[in-house]
Amino acid sequence: MNFQAYLDSLKDKTVAVIGIGVSNRPLIDLLRAHGISVTACDKKTREALGAAGDELEAAGVTLRLGEDYLEHLREDIIFRTPGMRPDLPQLTAAVARGSTLTSEMEVFFDVCPCPMIAVTGSDGKTTTTTIIAELLRAAGKTVHLGGNIGHPLLAETGTMKETDIAVLELSSFQLMTMRKSPKIAVLTNLAPNHLDVHKDYAEYISAKENNFTHQSSDGISVFNADNADSVISAQKAVGRIRWFSRQKELKEGVFLHGSEIVVRHDGSERVVMTTSDIKLPGVHNIENYMAAIAAVDGLVEDETIRTFARTFGGVEHRIELVRTRNGVRWYNDSIASSPSRTIAGLRAFPEKVILIAGGKDKGIPYDEIGPVINEHVKLLILCGATAGVIRAATEQAENFAALPILEAQDYHEAVAMADQAASEGDVVILSPASTSFDRFANFMERGRVFKQIVNELP
Repeated sequence: MNFQAYLDSLKDKTVAVIGIGVSNRPLIDLLRAHGISVTACDKKTREALGAAGDELEAAGVTLRLGEDYLEHLREDIIFRTPGMRPDLPQLTAAVARGSTLTSEMEVFFDVCPCPMIAVTGSDGKTTTTTIIAELLRAAGKTVHLGGNIGHPLLAETGTMKETDIAVLELSSFQLMTMRKSPKIAVLTNLAPNHLDVHKDYAEYISAKENNFTHQSSDGISVFNADNADSVISAQKAVGRIRWFSRQKELKEGVFLHGSEIVVRHDGSERVVMTTSDIKLPGVHNIENYMAAIAAVDGLVEDETIRTFARTFGGVEHRIELVRTRNGVRWYNDSIASSPSRTIAGLRAFPEKVILIAGGKDKGIPYDEIGPVINEHVKLLILCGATAGVIRAATEQAENFAALPILEAQDYHEAVAMADQAASEGDVVILSPASTSFDRFANFMERGRVFKQIVNELP
C-alpha cells in the first residue's frame, strides 16, 4: 500500500495515538491534516500539557488525559508509543474489542517507497546508523534518517522517492511487534539490556531478531562474528549474511588484519582503510565502522569511506569531548545506559580515567563491569540509584585494590569532586552504565546538563 492510499483508508476510521511527546506530534499533525479523527492519549494532566494541549484542541484533536488515559480504548486504530508494551491489559482488551494495534514505525515499513537499511543491537546503534547515513550522503544518495534517531519519518513519506534510501535506528521496543524487515539489516551485537521492560533476555533478543527474520531471500543481514549471541541469532536469517569481526580473519566478510580493515568476498579481498583513518577513539568504533562498511559495500566507494572516517568526530553524548580545562579532558558519554556501553567507553582510553557513573536500574546484571572499572579507572564517583550495585560489583571483583570510590548527591557535586581530584593529563568521563530516568527525561537531557555544569567550571 502506498502512503496516500493508507491515509485514505483511515478517513472513515477513528484513531488513538498514545503518548503526546516529540515523537508522536508529527504523527498527530499528519493525521489531522488529512481529516482523520484523532484522540491523543497521555498520562499527563491537561495543566501539564499547557500550550501543547491548546494547540492540539485547536486542531480538532480529542484529548484523553490522566491516570486512566488507557481506559476505554475503542478506536479503530491505536498507535502505541514505542516504550509501551503491546500486551498491556488495556491494549489487549482493545484488540479483543476489534481495535488494530500498530505503531508509527510499523506503518512506515508498510508505506515506505524506497529501500531501507535498519540498525539494531545492544551497543553502537546510533553511531553505526549515523556512519551509514553519512556515507550514503557522501556518495550522493538522498537519505532519510529516522527511527530511534533523528525524527519520525512517516510524516515525510509523501516526499520520498523510490531512488532514496531510508536509514533507521531501531530499538527493541520498536521491533517487538514488527512483522516486516528492511532490505539491509544490521545487528551490531547482543547483551542484556532493558530488562526492566522486557520479560527476560530471550524476549529482548526475539525483538531484535525481527529486524531480519522477515526479510526475503535477497535481503542482506550484517552480524558481529565476535558476539556469541549474535552468531546464534544469525542462524535465523533468511537473507544473505555479511559478517564482520575485529578479532578473527573471515573467509567472507569485513575483518581487521593488523591495522587494516579488509573486505573479503568471493575469493578476492581489498583493504578499505586502516584504523589510523578513524578519528573516533576506541576499538568499539572500529567495530561500528566494520558494521557500516558491511552494510554499504557496493553502495559507497572505499575512498569515500576513508575520507569520511578521517573527519567524522562522532555523535553527541557518545564519548563527546566537552572541553579541555587546565590540561584535563572532560567527556560526555551519557548514551552509555548499560554496563556494556560503559565498558566500551572505558576501553577507548589508554590511560586510567576518573569515572562518573550511576542512574536508574534496568534490572540487568552489573558483575561484568567491576573488573573493568578496577582496570581502567583511577577514581570512581557514583551518583544515582545504581550507585550501590556498581560499588558492589567493583569491590567484589577479584582485581579490586582499594580503588577510591566517592558518592555524590547530584552532578554538580560529582563534577566538583572530579575537578578537585583531576590533574593535568587526566580524563574525566560521564558514562553512567544506567538509564537516565531517575532524574532526567532521557540520556540527551542528562548529557546536556552534565555538559552545562562542566562548561560552567571557572
